Amino acid sequence: MQDKNQQINALIELNDDLENYFRNTIIPQLFVDANLILRKFTPPAMKQFKLRLNDVGKSITDIKDNFRFPSLIENIQQVIDTHEILEKEIQTTDRNWYQMNIIPYLIKKKKSNGVIITFVDISARIRDLREQEKLIAEHELLLDTISHDIKTPLTSLGLTIEMLKRIPEKGMERFPTLLEKVENSLVKIKDVIYELTDSRKSDHRYQATEELLNFEHILEDVRLTLAPQIFESEAVISCEVCHSEILFVRRKLRSILYNLISNAIKYQDPNRKPKIVIEIAKESDFIILTVSDNGRGIAKDDIERIFTKYERISNEVDGSGIGLYLVREIIQIAGGKITAESELGKGTTFKVYFKVALV
Repeated sequence: MQDKNQQINALIELNDDLENYFRNTIIPQLFVDANLILRKFTPPAMKQFKLRLNDVGKSITDIKDNFRFPSLIENIQQVIDTHEILEKEIQTTDRNWYQMNIIPYLIKKKKSNGVIITFVDISARIRDLREQEKLIAEHELLLDTISHDIKTPLTSLGLTIEMLKRIPEKGMERFPTLLEKVENSLVKIKDVIYELTDSRKSDHRYQATEELLNFEHILEDVRLTLAPQIFESEAVISCEVCHSEILFVRRKLRSILYNLISNAIKYQDPNRKPKIVIEIAKESDFIILTVSDNGRGIAKDDIERIFTKYERISNEVDGSGIGLYLVREIIQIAGGKITAESELGKGTTFKVYFKVALV
């Protein structure tokens, strides 16, 4: 009789210890038996999953909606059947993330008497990881943009040098103008390098700082950069601006305009001079930049490919296959989009949707 009383006292102490543990833990935990009946839960689970005391004794299938995770029952049954721990990162309908661990509760002869489920809130860690991924993507985009910006004046420099070589001896009156273009290209190369090396000392254009910009001013900057290409191709660029101001990052807006206009010149139809029409208008919550050309056009099956990094649909034109990829990355990060419509032999129209607040 005394031994029996000692065993009862020992069980009472163990039960008290278990109750104290469940009452004081800060982690949401559930104990579900082999018949899928909810036997216990910790106070944090009561708060997090809106459980009530009278839920104890109910089938977990009757209260599964409290957990906002559709495959919970299947996961519990899997652990009961296999006796193997299951670990999973889950997102509930309130957009919080949890590390869910389902641990088999085994008794003698490895018979499962149910499972213990713990939920650790990892929302902060997931947010940090996403911020790091975003930062890495921004850095990659920055490096691509810098390399592209350096290549731009180098291309102009090469074209100008070729034009200098073709000047006849009696045509030297053009020499000062071409020499000025060489100097301008060299200055732009130096500016890019300076802004890169001085990035930690000053507020420079490679930092993603938004400012109120005028489309016409950025377009004029692009015109000057592309002056040798415009002169060589005899391209005609016209602009219809209905809404001229936008709050955006200067280098990013310049990169978008540069790439679209540069491509319109590079992919000109060999039978006609490039004609490029730029339109800017406001529509709902978007500022829409439209760049249309009369170039060689793009096949319907190739339209999506042109936005892929390093993808080039023609080897007849020099390029790295990165320009349109940069444009789409820039605009998507800013919450906008870019579309393209084209017909072979008739030209292409790009529309860039800027979702930005105007002042």
